[in-house]
Amino acid sequence: MNKIKLDSFKPMQNTKTLIPLDTWIPTKWSDFLEMIEDPAYEKKKAYYYHHSMRLEMLSVGFDHSRDHSMIIVAIHLFCILNNIPLTLADNCSYRKVGIKECQPDISCYIGTQANIIPQGTNIVNLDQYSPPDLVVEVAKTSFLDDIGTKRSLYESLNIKEYWIIDVQNRQIIAYTLEPKGSYLIQTSSVLLGLNLSILEEALRKNQQEDQAAVGQWLMQQFQS
Repeated sequence: MNKIKLDSFKPMQNTKTLIPLDTWIPTKWSDFLEMIEDPAYEKKKAYYYHHSMRLEMLSVGFDHSRDHSMIIVAIHLFCILNNIPLTLADNCSYRKVGIKECQPDISCYIGTQANIIPQGTNIVNLDQYSPPDLVVEVAKTSFLDDIGTKRSLYESLNIKEYWIIDVQNRQIIAYTLEPKGSYLIQTSSVLLGLNLSILEEALRKNQQEDQAAVGQWLMQQFQS
């Protein structure tokens, strides 16, 4: 984990002095909570791990957004066609109070866990509820951290599977996660029967075709 040190970091005293994005900054938990409630950081993704925080801008780039939405379509289609219960969340925050927080681009509760988070929940308290089965980060500028520190964070939260969507190369790097390590996979272990090479091909098609056409192609692949 690459960190920078801000000796005088006091998040609420001067919101005109914004903290750096896309880097881990040693921070007390109480300061982290104060900072993410500041309107100046309202549109930032927030992570906390090993007594450090990381803020990222919510992506507004077309390439990132297009691949993000295509992966959501693909997961939904696969689950619909295979009668797999699914609850998918977009940029939802998950918290181990005082210790860890994450905000993956996509997170999924699958099968028997699909309905465990009640209506009205804001940040999901992982001291009260199970973590999602699958998390996805769509990586364009954050790739090195997504494959490094965030993977370690998701391992520590007992999330079962983690995908990194490499926007630049139209690749999916996927891991089965365990507390003591992670293992590269080509076929999902939480969405049984889903070969991730199909999703990679969908991402490539997504560059040239509209998403309705790519969705029709995906349906054919999933039904074959």
